[in-house]
Amino acid sequence: MKQDDQLLLSSSFGTAAGAYAEHRPDYAQAAVSWAIEPAPGLRVLDLGAGTGKLTATLVAAGAEVTAVEPDPAMLAELRRGLPTVRALQGSAEAIPLPDASVDVVLAGNAMHWFDMAVAGPEIARVLAPGGVLAGLWNLLDDRVEWVAGLTRVSPVEAIGPRDTPASWRAETAGMHLPKTDAAARFGSPEQAEFPHGQRRTAESLVATLATRAGMLVMPEQEREAALGRVLAYLAGQPDTTHGEFTLPMLTGVLRVRRL
Repeated sequence: MKQDDQLLLSSSFGTAAGAYAEHRPDYAQAAVSWAIEPAPGLRVLDLGAGTGKLTATLVAAGAEVTAVEPDPAMLAELRRGLPTVRALQGSAEAIPLPDASVDVVLAGNAMHWFDMAVAGPEIARVLAPGGVLAGLWNLLDDRVEWVAGLTRVSPVEAIGPRDTPASWRAETAGMHLPKTDAAARFGSPEQAEFPHGQRRTAESLVATLATRAGMLVMPEQEREAALGRVLAYLAGQPDTTHGEFTLPMLTGVLRVRRL
């Protein structure tokens, strides 16, 4: 992806911060526990924290959390929803924390936006010795028949290769590495998946897909047509046509140790 396209997509979320906070899922508690398990302590940085979906799960796990988010609108939603959490404006490439001040850096559906040639040294700087970096991604479980159908009718901007169990491991296995000749700051990756789910209606699931970056920057007429096709599909499926249902999901985790 070209750098200008990456910047456009990564900066799109602030325009839909309220919808993001309302519709995006949280993360499986078991996935969070596995991500932080080898760390030397519970001082956790939620990096690229968005509206606080992962932050809230970390608070529930008893972690001492600092949230860092570059987008002012997203950060405002986080502060509104989690007023007791320390929340700072910053980015993976410029983290506003002292050296060795956290034991874990977590990124919920965010690590793919990081420039690891710059962010890698920054993350390593703020991690204590033995610290852990982990990325978490919520995946749609397309091993379920109706979810597989959903992935087929949805545009790749809404459900891409990183969003399903079949390909997320390959898509994220090197996410902690710089895309340059810069030295790696982290050890060999470990990956794991944990069952998860989200209560949705057909309409709220469509609203969730509409908060994906590719959908936010899509021309309005094209976006509405694509979302209309998804809604029509859901209306025709016995599992999703009436009221609430559970969207089958997994939380996938990539975990590495600071060298």
